[in-house]
Amino acid sequence: MLLITVWFSLVAQLMLMGSPWPPRSYAHLDPYPHDKPRPPIVVPEGCDKLLSRGCKVTSSDPDPIIGELAYITDGDKELDGSTYVEIGPDLQWVQIDLGEEREIHAICIWHCGNLYAYRDVVVQISNDATFTDGVVTVFNNDHDNSAGFGKGKDKEYVSWIYGRPFAVNAVKGRYVRCYSRGNTSNEMNRYTEVEIFGRQKRYAKNIKAEGLAHKSFQTRMYKAFSLENRGISLLVAPLPKVLPITWG
Repeated sequence: MLLITVWFSLVAQLMLMGSPWPPRSYAHLDPYPHDKPRPPIVVPEGCDKLLSRGCKVTSSDPDPIIGELAYITDGDKELDGSTYVEIGPDLQWVQIDLGEEREIHAICIWHCGNLYAYRDVVVQISNDATFTDGVVTVFNNDHDNSAGFGKGKDKEYVSWIYGRPFAVNAVKGRYVRCYSRGNTSNEMNRYTEVEIFGRQKRYAKNIKAEGLAHKSFQTRMYKAFSLENRGISLLVAPLPKVLPITWG
């Protein structure tokens, strides 16, 4: 009787969570553990600023099924039912307006707290709000070009509390658009937070990140956002010469 009770309890939990497996193809699933933070992203000094907090968000689905589009840039990454936005099925996008052209060096996406693998995630940057001109793709895990932006080399991933951070090579633009086409549980698209990091102003030698003072290491590098910004850690090089990055 006890075993039956436990079995029904496990089944109920799985039904509530949804089943993330099997993904579309194991060959296209990122093997990195979903319960471990990813390695730090190295950026030049002055390029670790959080640019997206409180920025305006628009979407291909202007009337979300759950939540509000503003949740995507409100800084709340707690991954519960009151912090994420759910938009329609199939290929959809959310777009963040940074207010002006920025030099972008890193992006991190949090979908929701369930262990789902996300499909056809394509992230693009442009100065054109309609994304018809000057578009740069900085992430693409659409391995079969079903989204129509070309075959991507990135992997499908399971987004949990640490999100999915990735480096952006100093791409300049005002708008960041994130596409997705559902997940391994259902066709809906969910976002808890999208954070965009980069340069607010020209190079400045003395900087701070969100009130968290940098601490110098013997390697002449600085570490920021490892504690207060769950999911993404940035290592900041104090001199532009340290990294092979083109400075405009």
